[in-house]
Amino acid sequence: MGKRISELAGSAVLLALVLVLWEVGVRVAGVPPYILPPPTRILITFFADLPLLLSHAAATMAEVGLGLALGVVAGVGVALAGFYLPPVGRALYPFIVASQVVPVFAIAPLLVLWFGYGIWPKVIVAALIAFFPIAVNVMDGLRAVGGDLVDLLRSLGARERQVFLLVRLPASLPFLLSGLKVGATLALAGAIIGEWIGGRRGLGYLMIQANALLRVDRVFAAILALTSLGVGLFSGVALAERWLLRWRARAGAAYTRPRR
Repeated sequence: MGKRISELAGSAVLLALVLVLWEVGVRVAGVPPYILPPPTRILITFFADLPLLLSHAAATMAEVGLGLALGVVAGVGVALAGFYLPPVGRALYPFIVASQVVPVFAIAPLLVLWFGYGIWPKVIVAALIAFFPIAVNVMDGLRAVGGDLVDLLRSLGARERQVFLLVRLPASLPFLLSGLKVGATLALAGAIIGEWIGGRRGLGYLMIQANALLRVDRVFAAILALTSLGVGLFSGVALAERWLLRWRARAGAAYTRPRR
């Protein structure tokens, strides 16, 4: 705990130093606020525009939530299909890789053309980006189970459903949560890209509108709100991971406990 507090204090000091240098440098150099506003002006704009930011953040979070849910369902489904049906997995693998190779900016305009300016183009973009880390991590988790343990259960008469529930699911859960931590932050970026391409709500839309009006301070305020949402999403998944995998900590403590 003491080491963690020391690390956070070090990060806070570094951030404060950067902000002070930014504030002083902008004011001394006379940079106009429509080019680069000082941090104090960004903070004032952030709190003044807080109702507006919260309204658009709610739209962005709805897109991220739906996109992440679709990404989890698709990623876990593809991973299970690839693990239990190897020919299907080999057939799907090029498409899994292609989902990350094709730039999202190239797909987003097509999605807007097909699905309009509503929520679904952003949801699909968020799901496409979140899908890859979840699918790959779950597949690695399913493959990480030791063959000896599976053979032991099967020798005791366990069916594949029991092997999955007793061994494969607990073994793949840490991998799923690791992929979910990455996927949650990427889904936020995907939703913003979708809002840039075409949208009427969301923080990405607000940034585009503010940039057109040379309200750079509002653009930075939206970035600050996005950063807060990203940190919140990552921390939420990390807390869920700690709660769901608390058995690992207990098992580790029991394993390392000295014998009397």
